[in-house]
Amino acid sequence: MPRKLQAGIRARPAPPEPVRPSALRLWLRRKRPMLRPAAKVGAVIALCGVAALGVAQLDPASRFSAAVEGATARLGERVSGLVVSEVKVEGARNTPAAQLRQALSVRAGDPVLGFSPDKARERLEAIPWIEEAEVQRHLSGLVLVKVKERQPFAIWQNNGRFAIVDREGRTVATDRLDAFGPLPLIVGAGAEKSAAPLYDLLGDAPDVKARTQALVRIGERRWNLRLHSGTDVLLPEGHEEVAIQRLAELQRQSQLLDRPMQTVDLRLPDRLVLRPAASSAAEPAATPTSARPRGRNG
Repeated sequence: MPRKLQAGIRARPAPPEPVRPSALRLWLRRKRPMLRPAAKVGAVIALCGVAALGVAQLDPASRFSAAVEGATARLGERVSGLVVSEVKVEGARNTPAAQLRQALSVRAGDPVLGFSPDKARERLEAIPWIEEAEVQRHLSGLVLVKVKERQPFAIWQNNGRFAIVDREGRTVATDRLDAFGPLPLIVGAGAEKSAAPLYDLLGDAPDVKARTQALVRIGERRWNLRLHSGTDVLLPEGHEEVAIQRLAELQRQSQLLDRPMQTVDLRLPDRLVLRPAASSAAEPAATPTSARPRGRNG
């Protein structure tokens, strides 16, 4: 049997059940070790801010100077090493080095981020020799330049002046004309823009090409061939291919180009007009052409 309680003694109530902490408390307990360093850093930053505010209130000039120096130091730390260490150019065989340097306008030690590849490319492509340019800027400090140069095609003579031109007729150089090897000579206004197709036709007539000294543009309409012997071969306008084939056949049959002639006129499709080189010759000889290769009439 249960014991009877003595008089004057009260029974102790049962202890209350423990209250389960909330999810927020549990999260805070887990994060407390990590929050303590952050709180310390925040306190230090706050103290520095208060100190800086006090200095700023005392001396506005000092505040501005300190801000500039701090920003400069931070920027210097961030971009440390981002300077041009090497400028490498590929494909520039004929372009003068001075023109390349002026167009690039960058050298070792310059800030990498201060260099504009697009503007440099535009300046490079304005150089007569350069057809295309690619400019790469690397954060490692390398500036890589790749250029595609125009190819020298011929020496163009016009009004007593000489220039190197490409196949499209663009002037790429006006000096050091002998530095690019043997090039065909083209003469006259408009010759620079239209000589390439005619020169290609001569490739199919090697005997004629070997004896040709210059391609001479006449009135910006038609062509003469000036031979090494001094003979002028008059070609018809718009029918140069057939005329050159005729001339090549005449050379094979009768060695016409080895004779002393002043002119060989191929402008008429049904005859050949020859003017001898001798000054005593009275009239030019006109003979029906006996060598006419297949093709359209000249």
